[in-house]
Amino acid sequence: MHLHHLKEAERHCAQGERHIADQEDRITSLVRGGHDTTEARKLLDNFYASQMLHIEHRDRILKELKK
Repeated sequence: MHLHHLKEAERHCAQGERHIADQEDRITSLVRGGHDTTEARKLLDNFYASQMLHIEHRDRILKELKK
């Protein structure tokens, strides 16, 4: 069961990385276009926070598997 959870956690981490990269690209485009990035940056901050949780969860699973 832990291996299944690990696979899911790794998938979530990978998705999080893609979301962050995509949002960073969106912000860059908004800046180039002279647009306000306030809301886009707030969303990026949420993605960073979520990613930290995904990584912590994955690391807890890895720790359990090493026992």
